[in-house]
Amino acid sequence: MRTPLLTVTFISLLCITGCQQTSESPSPTKGASGLRASEGVQTQPKKASAPSADSQRQPAAASKVELHAPLAESVKDILPMMDQISPDRKKQLKKLALFIETKKKSGEEADLTFICTHNSRRSHLSQLWSATAAAYYGVQGVKTYSGGTESTAFNPRAVAAVERAGFQVEKPEGENPHYLVSFGPQAQKQECYSKKYNDAKNPQKNFAAIMTCSQADKNCPTVEGAVLRVPIPYVDPKEADGTPKEAATYDERSRQIASEMFYLFSQVHS
Repeated sequence: MRTPLLTVTFISLLCITGCQQTSESPSPTKGASGLRASEGVQTQPKKASAPSADSQRQPAAASKVELHAPLAESVKDILPMMDQISPDRKKQLKKLALFIETKKKSGEEADLTFICTHNSRRSHLSQLWSATAAAYYGVQGVKTYSGGTESTAFNPRAVAAVERAGFQVEKPEGENPHYLVSFGPQAQKQECYSKKYNDAKNPQKNFAAIMTCSQADKNCPTVEGAVLRVPIPYVDPKEADGTPKEAATYDERSRQIASEMFYLFSQVHS
């Protein structure tokens, strides 16, 4: 029995239409499980991995405080240097971060006293950069100081390095001038002059002592009043005094200290 022509034509049209739809429709994708997404199974997004023990707060997109414009440019160059800090030094810096966190949680101020032999170079640089980093990250309740096992003067070469970095400095006269240094237009000026670590203007108890030179660390076995003692020694830029590398050496030491102070406060969590 012959199939009517009308029926054949209808079946042919259905076949052609179905083939066109198949070729024009996008192929269904497969999920991570191998099942087609069109079958009603959605792929699950990957869970974010837990932060490592050494993870640090990302540098703020902008400072929490207005810095002097030249200093703000210096900070941009300094922040990437945090990646170059050795694990051993990071370990010491995290001890200080924990000290600051503990003080904040108890409602107390965290006093940091940076100590080197003459309180003339490294300890002043540390005091100024740590105050700047605390303000940059918005860490409240921190006060920074410096002192020595003996007093001389804030070395003019170190003062010049501070100015080149972008700090504003008021320079008085005298054998042991009391410089006024600021990191921002609205920031409180820091009084910087050489003194012993136990000077009346420095905290007398419950402070953290940061030993910025190995000689002071050796010659001062006990820092009276300190509840924490952390050795973070730096090579003395004095070794380049009077040489063509003098300014570059002081700037290098200043940047190293700055990067470690910024790392320190990047580790202080609320």
